[in-house]
Amino acid sequence: MSRRGNSYDNVHTESWFGTMKTEFLYHFTRRKRNAEWIKENLPKYIYFYNNFRPQTKLKGMSPVQYRKKFL
Repeated sequence: MSRRGNSYDNVHTESWFGTMKTEFLYHFTRRKRNAEWIKENLPKYIYFYNNFRPQTKLKGMSPVQYRKKFL
């Protein structure tokens, strides 16, 4: 474990949460959101992120497409 305040041990998780907050909470919708709306729509965003959202580091493929390429 790294020291408190260093996120080197969970950099991938922190990166995903940053992307999720930017795209899901701030960018995609600009209306008021409450806990119920987030609970209802977060699984839809996760499905979109894994199956359809192109990733630059994965050569323009989604994570699922990239994994299927090597199976």
